Amino acid sequence: MDLFRKDVYKGLESQPKTLPSKYFYDAVGDQLFREIMRLPEYYLPVAELEILKTNSGKIAEYLLAKKNAFEILELGAGDGSKTLVFLQQLDESGLDFFYRPLDISGNILKKNHQFISASLPDIAMEGIEGDFFSTLGKLDRIKANRLTLFMGSNIGNFKPKEAVDFLSFVAAQSITGDLFLIAFDLKKDPEVILNAYQDERGVTAKFNLNLLKRINHELGADFDLSSFQHYPSYNPITGVTKSFLISKKTQTVHFPDGRSFDFKAYEAIHTEVSCKYDEEKIKYIADAAGINKIDWWKDSKGYYSLVLFEKK
Repeated sequence: MDLFRKDVYKGLESQPKTLPSKYFYDAVGDQLFREIMRLPEYYLPVAELEILKTNSGKIAEYLLAKKNAFEILELGAGDGSKTLVFLQQLDESGLDFFYRPLDISGNILKKNHQFISASLPDIAMEGIEGDFFSTLGKLDRIKANRLTLFMGSNIGNFKPKEAVDFLSFVAAQSITGDLFLIAFDLKKDPEVILNAYQDERGVTAKFNLNLLKRINHELGADFDLSSFQHYPSYNPITGVTKSFLISKKTQTVHFPDGRSFDFKAYEAIHTEVSCKYDEEKIKYIADAAGINKIDWWKDSKGYYSLVLFEKK
């Protein structure tokens, strides 16, 4: 709670104002994001699933060639729905593995365990609650090799330099021969990208506004949700999608400890970034982080890719 409050205050004091996207995921936020994953405009899960259904066997071959047992560490695992097909293929291949989903949301980890266990009751697994930077470095290695999964195009939530720093940090926790399977959302028709963040049903808007609702509930603030609107943007040159909450009027938000934050009419709170990649940009961050590309796969529309890397 103290860190949540500290991060919120720091963000609202900044110019421009920001709120960390990692706090989207309370119980309501988890449910709204699961709805987003099923939206027709949100092409990412469909594209990722297509790649996994088509290529999981090939990825399993790379792991079996190591002739070692593997720890499958999934960062930002969510409810497990995007990983089940892959884990099923590993199980069928005969690979000795231990699945460790890591997520900031304890609520979603419970759903992950229920979902995976229902289909694969015999696999060994352990859910880990925490964020990447404070948790990953503390994990003991369970198996000889580690495959780190970063699915759902979560790498896009980092700006390019941040992505390099993050992958460098992940690689530093690994040993030579460890593998990384990372999902990248690719540059494409800007309208397709923008529509994924402004769906007709308004679920993405509710997802963003729920962050203000969470601040009200947990920190006692008095955000008037009806006085803010969700607004996404996409820059086709940089490949960066951003989400904002826009104040519809001049207003002041109060907290019980006496802190208050003034908003001008149409002032924005930056809530989220999602970077889209091309092959050159993927190569740049991989080289900078010290990992080598082994293979990569795209969906049939060329919207999305999964890339397998190995620590140098």
